[in-house]
Amino acid sequence: MQLLGGGDVRLASIVWLSVQVSAAAVLIASLIGLPAGALLSIGRFPGRRGLIVAVNACMGLPPVVVGLTVYLLLSRAGPLGEWGLLFTPAAMTIAQSVLVTPIIIALTRQAVDDAWQEYAEQLRSLRVSTPQAALTVLWDLRFSLLTALMAGFGRATAEVGAVMIVGGNIDGVTRVMTTAIALETSKGDLPLALALGAVLIALVLLLNVSAYAINEFARKRYG
Repeated sequence: MQLLGGGDVRLASIVWLSVQVSAAAVLIASLIGLPAGALLSIGRFPGRRGLIVAVNACMGLPPVVVGLTVYLLLSRAGPLGEWGLLFTPAAMTIAQSVLVTPIIIALTRQAVDDAWQEYAEQLRSLRVSTPQAALTVLWDLRFSLLTALMAGFGRATAEVGAVMIVGGNIDGVTRVMTTAIALETSKGDLPLALALGAVLIALVLLLNVSAYAINEFARKRYG
C-alpha cells in the first residue's frame, strides 16, 4: 500500500512501459486483425475453412515458442538482426502482436458472422464489393468490437514468457509488470510484486468496465 500510495518512481516506470508496449501491440494487431477477421467472415474463397481453423488454433500459441521464434528472427544471425531490435520494447511489441492478432481475428470473425445475416441482403442488392462490405460492418460493430480489443489487451498485459525471451527483462529498459512480478517474487521482494499485481488487475478491470459502459451507451443511443 505504501508503494501504491507513495508515487514510487520504479513502480510507475514499470507500469508505464507495460501500458506502452501492450497498447502498441494491440494497435498493430487491430490494424491487421479487424479487417482480416471481417474479410474471413464475408469473403468466399478456396481454403477459407482451413484458414479459419488455423486462426482458431493460433489463439492457443505457446508464448515461449512465439518468443523463441521472434528471438531467432531478431538475433544477430537472424534475417532481421540488422535492425537491432532484440532486447528492446519494440521486440516485446512484436512478440505480443503475434500473440494478440489471432485473438482479434477470431473474435472479429465471430462478431461479423453474427451481424452479416442482417446486412448481407441489403449490401448485396447495392452491389457493394467485399472489402467495402467488410468496412461497413466493422464500422457498425465498432462498439461491440471493443470486447475483442480488450481481450487482446488482457492477453498482452498478462504475457510473461515471450516478452522475457525477446526483452531480456532489463531493469529500466524492458522490465514490464509481468516479468517484474516473476523476478521480484523469486527474489523475495513481495511488496513490489504485490503492488504490481494489484495495478495489473486494476488496469484490466478498468478497461473492461469502460468497454462495457461504452457498449451500454451505444446500445441505448443507437439501438
